[in-house]
Amino acid sequence: MQNNTFSKLSVPIHSKGRFYNEKKSSLRSAYQRDRDRILHSTAFRRLKHKTQVFVNTTGDHYRTRITHSLEVSQIARTLSKVFNLNEDLSETLSLAHDLGHTPFGHAGEAALNECMKKSGGFDHNIQTLRIVTLLENKYYNFKGLNLSIETLDGLIKHNGPIKNCKKINEILGKNFFKNKINFNDCPSLEAQIASISDDIAYNSHDLEDGLNAKLFTLNDISKIPVLKKLIYKHKTKIVKYSQELVLRQIIRDIINEMVQDVISNTKKNIKKYNIKNIKDVYKLQYPLVRFSNKMKLFDKSVKSFLKKNMYYHKNVIHKTNLGKKIVSELFIKIKKNPKKFIQITNIKKTDIDRLICDFIAGMTDRYAINLYNKIK
Repeated sequence: MQNNTFSKLSVPIHSKGRFYNEKKSSLRSAYQRDRDRILHSTAFRRLKHKTQVFVNTTGDHYRTRITHSLEVSQIARTLSKVFNLNEDLSETLSLAHDLGHTPFGHAGEAALNECMKKSGGFDHNIQTLRIVTLLENKYYNFKGLNLSIETLDGLIKHNGPIKNCKKINEILGKNFFKNKINFNDCPSLEAQIASISDDIAYNSHDLEDGLNAKLFTLNDISKIPVLKKLIYKHKTKIVKYSQELVLRQIIRDIINEMVQDVISNTKKNIKKYNIKNIKDVYKLQYPLVRFSNKMKLFDKSVKSFLKKNMYYHKNVIHKTNLGKKIVSELFIKIKKNPKKFIQITNIKKTDIDRLICDFIAGMTDRYAINLYNKIK
């Protein structure tokens, strides 16, 4: 097991512990064990058949939640290494951050949230927490994966400190974390890195998938700031190389530009706010790991472009609307006779909706489609 040679800004190699006591490993750190538990989980395996943007039945080469999560983890490891942080924790958070996603991506999430509006709602980030604390069943002595406190803290704060715990309390239960998490503290740098790596990965790779799907062209995206220069640099290569190869190089350069920007701007922020140790990281009320103003504009422009030209494209909307319909109708059908579909033991009547929600949220795209066709 590695020695603690991390920066003082890093989460230490020695964890605060887990909810349930376990014998420590002589071979792996707590965060390496967390990563391995995520990788071996049923929920992680199912991500290979869950939509990123294109419904998983669309084609073999479009990204799914599992390939996206792997790509996020590699960007996060690079950034963590630069700052001499806890790479294993950043990787774990990256691999786990999308475990709670429903079939059919955000469309499925919206439909399930609507189905659950009288029972606490649905949120894929909180569903990730349900999976790692309650739903994965692989151990004799406890439910869930019994991840370290630091990993749970990073997953809870994927989008920053929690100012309002209402939804967490409704979906998980009041004081579920038994005061072991300080919701008001800023997330660790490792968690901040996992979050921004998520942005870098899905922006660049959604552009690539959209171009490959011919939803838009290189000329269309050349209007976006930063991209214009990169595209001009590579466009002349199309004569000699295939457009697919040139596109891959452009995407590689986009990722590199964004990573370099994060490194430069984070170093400035650490100096600006005089951050000396991890306590300073926790007490600062805004993230240190963020884009420069120029790159923020680029990030916003890419998101706006993708929203208009990809996420709201008629071909994508048709499939996502079908996904919403499938999720909504599955919920209604299963609720009429839940015991036919789910193994129910000692469940209160008031908890049935959440049980059905867990069942549907865990489905892959194709499982949901097949079950829908079977029972409609």
